[in-house]
Amino acid sequence: MKKTLITLCVLITTLISQNSFSQKYDIVIYGGTSAGIAAAIQASRMEKSVVLIEPSHRLGGLTTGGLGQTDIGNKQAIGGISREFYQGIKAYYDQPENWNWEKKSEYRDSGNTRTKEGEDAMWTFEPSAALKVYDQMLKGEKIDIVYGEKLLRTDAGVKKIDGKIHSITMESGKTFDGKMFMDATYEGDLLATAGVSYTVGRESNDEYKESLNGVQANYWSVTLKGKASRNARNHNFVPGVDPYVEKGNPNSGLLPYIIEGGPGIDGSGDKKVQAYGFRMTLTDHPENRLPFEKPDGYDEINYELLFRNLEAGETVLPWINSTMPNRKTDTNNKQGFSTDFVGQNHDYPEASYEEREKIVDAHRTYQQGLMWTLANHPRIPENVRNVYSQWGTTKDEFENEDGWQNQLYIREARRMVSDLVMTQRHCERLDVIDDAVGLAAYGMDSHNIQRYVDHNGFVQNEGNVEAHVEGPYPISYRSIVPKKEEAHNLLVPVCLSASHIAFGSIRMEPVFMVLGQSAAIAASLAIDDEVSVQDLSYEKLKSALVSNKQRIE
Repeated sequence: MKKTLITLCVLITTLISQNSFSQKYDIVIYGGTSAGIAAAIQASRMEKSVVLIEPSHRLGGLTTGGLGQTDIGNKQAIGGISREFYQGIKAYYDQPENWNWEKKSEYRDSGNTRTKEGEDAMWTFEPSAALKVYDQMLKGEKIDIVYGEKLLRTDAGVKKIDGKIHSITMESGKTFDGKMFMDATYEGDLLATAGVSYTVGRESNDEYKESLNGVQANYWSVTLKGKASRNARNHNFVPGVDPYVEKGNPNSGLLPYIIEGGPGIDGSGDKKVQAYGFRMTLTDHPENRLPFEKPDGYDEINYELLFRNLEAGETVLPWINSTMPNRKTDTNNKQGFSTDFVGQNHDYPEASYEEREKIVDAHRTYQQGLMWTLANHPRIPENVRNVYSQWGTTKDEFENEDGWQNQLYIREARRMVSDLVMTQRHCERLDVIDDAVGLAAYGMDSHNIQRYVDHNGFVQNEGNVEAHVEGPYPISYRSIVPKKEEAHNLLVPVCLSASHIAFGSIRMEPVFMVLGQSAAIAASLAIDDEVSVQDLSYEKLKSALVSNKQRIE
């Protein structure tokens, strides 16, 4: 009885200790994404006490989660800590001991961003290499890193008085007090819990005088240099793919993942978000390869559209398999039926943690099943099976026995709505802001959003847009700070204030690092001057950005 009483007292003491945990910092960063890491490093360099809170157990988000093919648009737009990271990648691969599965001389990168001879940086990398470079960059800084803590997404999660955040509380009860706060998550959970205005989905074209927002049922092709060719097929099915369980019989019901009804009126808004998927790290090296396995819960009917697309004449392999060092890849979506789990993520941005985990698991099961199908299923043409069966996940990446990463590619979730919203007009430099905190240069890009039956009775994807941007354009400081009446001391470098199509250009990992660093500079200066982030002198901020090697012009 006495032993039980002692154990109970210890348990109560532990619970009280956990729930009463509180620590004060100058800057509290929620989200250990690439933006969060860059922000924490900059805050440390400006001699501010800083904590970096990561809800998972791995830093780096997509940069360490499989997205080794860096999408930039223009390398000269990348400066500061972001460029330091890619210089660190080059230094890592300049060391012969880091080439385990091939020689450096054998590697040939592919994809959108290739490293040219004589460059000071390298733009393709393994997830493990990115993690090691980040670890090296963080090592010399004074940063408290906290893993496995998720924000309490209730009124008790954010203590805010007269528009100023005083503290944030985790589900564990741990509380972090700060002078400045930053939401560096892909989801925007902190900004939402703090009562900051945001949106989810696509605005209508009318809202911001755009042409590439909203429903894009007639947009099938890449737009190059402002000229759209709407006759070409891009990330869509070949003509004539039947959408019904029993071919030609609407009464048999639709195949999985096809919506009832049409896609909506062209240019109209909705609350749907572009598709997610895992950016797979694969290898064809026999000593490092894990063959694709059929997942638990596999259902052949989920891939019937894949079979029918191939049977209808699809000849292009449904993936972009970009080479990374050490005979690995960054594997992305391509064609009508591929790694994007189209339409199955629309609830994710505002879902609970438990609901999100179910969505992530569903994406993983779908994608694992897809890869097993392409490599093994008898309805897949033999020449296609012969290609995919040579590949598999890797033994030496990530923490899972099956070689699958935990980080889903959250291409878009919540987006803040502040005093300035970045739009297509800013991307095209029809409107130019005067308070730049970084540059973006990638095309206006959206993956597919939904799958429907067209007027001919065939299946189509909707939502894909790939529109050229002529050159780097500035991102406004006002787009990373909330309206003043909503939060005086919060910065948002990832879920920034942008329309759906403008966010599709800005949302690249190098740019997130740029914006994270700029946000930390602004937060530090606002602390020094004892002003809200909205009242910070832009001239002072601009001078600090330039001195920290940010590129803003």
